[in-house]
Amino acid sequence: MTTSKTSPAWATVAKRLDALKPAVARFTICDDTELRARLNEAKTAADDAEAALKSLGAGDEPARPMFELRAKEAAGDLTEAQKAFDRAAIVLRFQALPRQELEALQSAHPASEKEEEAGEEYAMDTFAPALISAASLDGMPVEYARQCLDTWSAADAQALWRAAWGIQHQSRTDLGKG
Repeated sequence: MTTSKTSPAWATVAKRLDALKPAVARFTICDDTELRARLNEAKTAADDAEAALKSLGAGDEPARPMFELRAKEAAGDLTEAQKAFDRAAIVLRFQALPRQELEALQSAHPASEKEEEAGEEYAMDTFAPALISAASLDGMPVEYARQCLDTWSAADAQALWRAAWGIQHQSRTDLGKG
């Protein structure tokens, strides 16, 4: 039996659902290969030092202070490497669009017959920069998105596209056992 009154339990759930913010993805790009390598090395060293510390057995107690110091130093090196990387990196943020807005954007950029034959659903030359711009929380203009897609390396351009497109399809649900 349904009633026109909302139950207090549903009102609480609805309030929480209404407060959900759109999903956001971060796209980080850094052209300093030395900083990227330093950060990766520091991550590996910190992971290795932590794993070595955790693997110590009862018979290894005399060596524990040395392993703890190594893990602490590696964690400090990682923090410094991350700070240096973060100073050089550029972070772009993309958010999930409301479903109807995404569908309208897709409809505004239909695939040509040739693109459809190639398996494309949209006119990617116009849809990709339009979506990147629409999803950008940093206000990236369509023209700038087009410039990035045209002038960046294939890998970087593809990663930019995936950040904007992927967040549109990121699920935040869990269909666990009831």
